Amino acid sequence: MGRPTVGDRKRFLERLNGALDRQWLTNGGPLVHEFEDRVAEVAGTRHCVATSNATMALHLLYMATGLAGEVIMPAMTYVATAHAARALGLTPVFCDVDPDTGCIDPRRAEEAVTARTSGIVGVHLWGRPSAIDDLGKVAQRHGLRLLFDAAHALGCSYRGRPVGGFGAAEVFSFHATKVVNSFEGGAVVTDDGDLAERLRSLRSFGFGPDGISRRVGINAKMSEAAAAMGLTSLEAFEETRRHNRVNLDHYAAGLAGVDGVEVVTYDAAQNPNCQYVVIRVDEAVTGIHRDLLMRVLKAENITTQRYFSPACHQVEPYRTERPVVLPHTERLAEQVLALPTGPTVATADIQRVCEVLRCAVGAGPQVTERFRGCEETA
Repeated sequence: MGRPTVGDRKRFLERLNGALDRQWLTNGGPLVHEFEDRVAEVAGTRHCVATSNATMALHLLYMATGLAGEVIMPAMTYVATAHAARALGLTPVFCDVDPDTGCIDPRRAEEAVTARTSGIVGVHLWGRPSAIDDLGKVAQRHGLRLLFDAAHALGCSYRGRPVGGFGAAEVFSFHATKVVNSFEGGAVVTDDGDLAERLRSLRSFGFGPDGISRRVGINAKMSEAAAAMGLTSLEAFEETRRHNRVNLDHYAAGLAGVDGVEVVTYDAAQNPNCQYVVIRVDEAVTGIHRDLLMRVLKAENITTQRYFSPACHQVEPYRTERPVVLPHTERLAEQVLALPTGPTVATADIQRVCEVLRCAVGAGPQVTERFRGCEETA
């Protein structure tokens, strides 16, 4: 899927050596504070609370906002969005998505509201912002907390404002696969000072500024080594964004005219980071299913991913405990495929991926028939 965005290795090692010289490796060191300041600047928020990973960031945010009972969210997301809620005893309630954007449909979200609902979690899928204003109106009408999983959306914007300052808070991911990485890492960004204070306490066992336990918390702190990587990767962010945009353009050109294969595009006004190059494969047109296409690509040493398939409501424990039919989500999950991109993916690589895709789709029915024959023989 592309290698991590490391940035200037010499600068990273300088930062890491500084931490070793200070012998301050965790517990809110200067690199973590600097990283929080930089992320808050990108997000346009007053506060950033860095965490060990984005799943913990979601977990802390659900705790800090006092969610209880049911939480409405799209099923077209990584399972961490739901698992972080479930681990706290909350009930994820999945609703369908907008078939064009893949983000939560505010109308479906409102239909899912019950007397037990305490919040709505929007997900900025592949960095494309949710229908933030409409979700805000739904949340306001029903007195619900509105949160956003912005794991894919660092540096993106919505109606001229950076992603990060919407709802009560938003969560970023700095996993190694993300456009900015800190090896493992996450953060909650918000303009709410009281919420930020609770989050800082919760990520450090519930301690207050005086070192005395104020509430039940966990250990979700970011280390200095992670912050060193995060700062260095963040310095390369704009260059990475530019490279990703070029990659996306090359994919769009290379796959133009391939019937049944749609390259997901981004609105330039939303300042996309183009972290993901996603295609939708319509088997009814191509004659080859997305999963078989993945196998063909893998045979040519091209790694792809199904982002996100199966959807959350299609996996355990959710599909057994609370079965639901979500037509738009299920169709999207059946079709999506993420292709290799990132700073280390060159134009020649993309040309080869497109050539294999065009060849496989061009022979789609024959490939499918041959595969079925092999399965029957086996």
